[in-house]
Amino acid sequence: MASEQRLVRLWKMKRRHTRRHDMRSLLARWLVRTCWLAVYIAPILFADIEVRFRSSTFDKPSRMAALERIGVHIQAMTFKTSHDRETFLPPILDPITGTEQTFIYTPRRCQLGGSSPRYGSRQMTELLVKQYPPLFHTSTNIPSFVQALTRMSRLQHLRISCEGQVPSHRYRRSVVDYALISLRIAIEQAPLKDLHTLSLLSVHPGAVLYLRPAPGFGASPASRKRWSQIRKLTVQMSSFGHEPGQPTDHLKLLHAYLGSFPSLQRLVFHWEGERSLSPLSLAIEPSLNSTAKGKPTQACPQRCALPLRPLKFQHLQQMELVNATMDASQVASFIHEHRSSLREFNFENVVLRSGNWDDALAPLTRLSGSERWKQGRRDTDTVNVPIVLSPAGVSQKQLQKAICALQQQKGPRTLRSLAKAGSRTRELLWGSPDHMKRLLRSSMLSWR
Repeated sequence: MASEQRLVRLWKMKRRHTRRHDMRSLLARWLVRTCWLAVYIAPILFADIEVRFRSSTFDKPSRMAALERIGVHIQAMTFKTSHDRETFLPPILDPITGTEQTFIYTPRRCQLGGSSPRYGSRQMTELLVKQYPPLFHTSTNIPSFVQALTRMSRLQHLRISCEGQVPSHRYRRSVVDYALISLRIAIEQAPLKDLHTLSLLSVHPGAVLYLRPAPGFGASPASRKRWSQIRKLTVQMSSFGHEPGQPTDHLKLLHAYLGSFPSLQRLVFHWEGERSLSPLSLAIEPSLNSTAKGKPTQACPQRCALPLRPLKFQHLQQMELVNATMDASQVASFIHEHRSSLREFNFENVVLRSGNWDDALAPLTRLSGSERWKQGRRDTDTVNVPIVLSPAGVSQKQLQKAICALQQQKGPRTLRSLAKAGSRTRELLWGSPDHMKRLLRSSMLSWR
């Protein structure tokens, strides 16, 4: 009897051991398959990510550990920080006298020691710690931004979105602005050698003040080096109504910011809201002339005395401008200045204050040697402008003679092929309605 009980216990122990072994085997196989799957899925899942800026976005160790693992797969990132109650910063008040204190922000590029005041003086640091939310202190932690972007070494496309600013807060600094300063400095310090595309989506007019590389907050002599990599720039900015006599600082800051990208090949600018001035022609904008009508347009006339330098993009191939107001002469001047590189341009919802579109696009007639681009006109507001130049300056008559000479040397079958080729070549070189449609989709130079 005792031997039978021992046999039962032995059988149960063996059964439990077998189950454990099977479970371990299954678990091991599952882990192997999961790791194998992660190797192939991770580059797809984390190629494009979205980061909503919060107080623990770049400060939480677990998130930084996760970013350490997936950062190598990130090629595009959207950085979102909206204007809301959490980002609003009230005035800094002295707790004893109740007077408003002035805070002059100096970005700290490196981590400070425990005894060093973070915001200049100990008194100001104590006031900010007590009166400002944790999100503000996170936005000024530049080393955490640098650490995060350093992990995204293969980043190619950066999108920045900071929507929601109300017009009454346009002259107030918020947490969003401090976050943009830290983000800009981190972009300049991190090894982002593959970064070539920048998209500013629904940004407020003051954003360019904090994103401008030099001179700016925390800028260094090497700040412009990173931005010279940018070849594609998209800006969607909330419009800032401008009337004669009103301040023009936001327009001048925008002009200076666009001039910080010497390697641009594609530029898209879109005013959101009401129509505003063209940022591409501010240097010749009459309303920015401080001496107009003998009255300065700003409170500091000495700053307005210096004229703006016209924007010149040596490598610009594509340009798009949406929801703007400009003169025909400004359009013509921009096309003429970029005639050596510009292949395609698009004016959408653009209104001319003076002149007409024939005057604005007059450089096209000089470049093409004819007015064939006018054949694409459909109405007074929309025009298709295909420009196709004959190769090496060959004229239509010379091309026809060459085709005829080849036909005389070939047989009947080849003659039919050459006839088709000749018809196709003439269509490509001199244009047809169908060719115009294809050209506008693909192609060399378009306007609508």
